[in-house]
Amino acid sequence: MSDVDAKHLRAFIERIEKLEEEKKTIADDIKDVYAEAKGTGYDTKVMRKIVSLRKQDKDKRREEEEILDLYLAALGMLPG
Repeated sequence: MSDVDAKHLRAFIERIEKLEEEKKTIADDIKDVYAEAKGTGYDTKVMRKIVSLRKQDKDKRREEEEILDLYLAALGMLPG
């Protein structure tokens, strides 16, 4: 096994731990915002879907919507 630079390794570990802590804080903040939205009557499940959709590339999202419509039509689940 090669030599390990303990000081360098410790610095990486501590940076990761700090980021993990920040990530948890941010996740808690997001949870609080959803709770606040729910408290004012918004459907948080739909909001989560919108957030997810907004992250996607427009063309990729359009392609997925077309495939979804195709599958729903094939199953007789579209109106009309």
